Amino acid sequence: MSTSTLPNQRLAAARKFLFSMLGLHVVLFAAMAILTVLLSVRVLLDWRTTSAASQDELASIQTQMRTLQIQLKPLEGLDKRVVASRKQIDQFYLDRIPPSYSSIAAELGNLASQAPVRLTRVEYSQAPGSVDLTEIRMDAGLSGDYPSIMRFINGVERSKTFFIIRAMALTGQQNGQVALRLQMSTWLRPADAAASGLPLAKDDSAGAQKGSAPAPQEGN
Repeated sequence: MSTSTLPNQRLAAARKFLFSMLGLHVVLFAAMAILTVLLSVRVLLDWRTTSAASQDELASIQTQMRTLQIQLKPLEGLDKRVVASRKQIDQFYLDRIPPSYSSIAAELGNLASQAPVRLTRVEYSQAPGSVDLTEIRMDAGLSGDYPSIMRFINGVERSKTFFIIRAMALTGQQNGQVALRLQMSTWLRPADAAASGLPLAKDDSAGAQKGSAPAPQEGN
């Protein structure tokens, strides 16, 4: 055998091996190994990208949660504050809102007696009420000396009954006696206002009301 035929024989043997079943398995295994490596690299890159996006999303959610917690901070204990406020309102109604029209007239008479001043008239009416309270308006005329008038006004402002002075006007003065027109408001619960029978107020240019009721009369 010549030396020139040896490479040809080896090449033929290699071709025979490659095309044999074992050779095909080796080639297929190598191809699969390469494909596996490529897929692993791709999965790793995708995971890193997804992981970074997830971290960004998580950071955004955490920021939103912190912002929401800050916004909700003033609302902590709101239910307890509402209950406390409701108790305070109920106590105010119990202490300062008169139970009836007659108690309003009685309190005005008591204040006039303590001043002392003379109530020349008191006209009562009720304004359209809200769900909780109905405004009771009073248009009163009173007379007395200046110190007595001031004591009466101070008594109205400090009364346990909740009075609001809406307007005052001097109507006369003679021999040390002062005549004053006083417009005031207090409030009744709607049921008590309805039971009073007072007429509805009619606003005029002076903001007065013209429903009359007996006024307590007190002398100096």
